[in-house]
Amino acid sequence: QVQLVESGGGLVQAGGSLRLSCAASGRTFSSTSMGWFRQAPGKEREFVAAIRWSGSMTYYADSVKGRFTISRDNAKNTVYLQMSSLKPEDTAVYYCAAGSVSSMPSNYDSWGQGTQVTVSS
Repeated sequence: QVQLVESGGGLVQAGGSLRLSCAASGRTFSSTSMGWFRQAPGKEREFVAAIRWSGSMTYYADSVKGRFTISRDNAKNTVYLQMSSLKPEDTAVYYCAAGSVSSMPSNYDSWGQGTQVTVSS
């Protein structure tokens, strides 16, 4: 339904910042809720943040609240994850997803390929 491509990952020192982007294709993007998840080695995929189709409401995991900001630009078919005050425990592959606003991966229909974020100490 929606094709997603993440970018912006890389290697950053603890305390640094990165902005992840997720470019979407599909004319229904503006009415689609979006989420960010991450998966560290040996761990299951976990919820990071979500944003409703209107952009009026956002949701965050407690572990990133106050440090990460999710936003979207429907005109550009893009969702962003601004990551600040990064910690080594933030190291993971980050995925964007399209679907319902939820912390459950099963509520998302489309997924990007993921982008690696590595935070060094």
